[in-house]
Amino acid sequence: MTDALLTRIAEALERLAPPPASSADLAAFPAYVWDGRAIHAVEAFAPVDYGLLTGIDAQKGALLGNSRRHAARYAAHDVLLWGARGTGKSAAVASVVGLLQQEGQDIALMQCAIDELASLPALFALLRGTSRPFILFLDDLGFEEQGVGDARALRSLLQGGTAARPANVRLYVTSNRRHIVPRHLSEQDDPVNPRDVVDDKMALSDRFGLSLGFHALDQDAYVAIVGGYAAKLGLAFDPLEAIQWATQRGSRSGRVAWQYVVELAGQNGLSV
Repeated sequence: MTDALLTRIAEALERLAPPPASSADLAAFPAYVWDGRAIHAVEAFAPVDYGLLTGIDAQKGALLGNSRRHAARYAAHDVLLWGARGTGKSAAVASVVGLLQQEGQDIALMQCAIDELASLPALFALLRGTSRPFILFLDDLGFEEQGVGDARALRSLLQGGTAARPANVRLYVTSNRRHIVPRHLSEQDDPVNPRDVVDDKMALSDRFGLSLGFHALDQDAYVAIVGGYAAKLGLAFDPLEAIQWATQRGSRSGRVAWQYVVELAGQNGLSV
């Protein structure tokens, strides 16, 4: 096969191959999404107002303080936000970044789908090219028994691995489980050393310097959240009706409170 023929074949294959994915300007936007191949800008970044998040004052205060230090390029922790569904974990992350941006801090949110964890080293390589502080957001993370290997890979990215996250990036992870990886009573049946099994499963959650628990709301806190949302939209509401709404859904949470207010707004001919 001649060199000219090899060249033509190579050129043909190059034309057939998809062009490399381009990434957004890392200095220009408030939030981004990583799809495993490229970074995409989120131009319409509109998180819930920080002041509207009620019933989680201690958690959002700790998160804000840590994020403010990271934005100032001071020492800051990776953060695990764990607890009951709908209690404001994800909303707190976005609202804190939004508040800092309103204050003029140059910090951005980068969200990565949890099924793209294997691509994080490639993302980290891109983020090393900028000095801008980033919050890398992994939402609703959890590993089943067969995913323990992925959990080990993630913890090496947090600390100590050859492809560990760069200094301008901190991971904020939400999970319904305090230790992310499931635990069972059968751990105590390990024939060698049951403590080794426990330590291995807790090693990932231990990598987070700040762990914030979000718990189910009591009735007063739930009604207070509804009241905050309703006041923001200029709506009057009946607390008993709001409580009935939550009872029908079997949950009192910030998410359920917002869903009730959306229903109320629609009944009053408002858009949200």
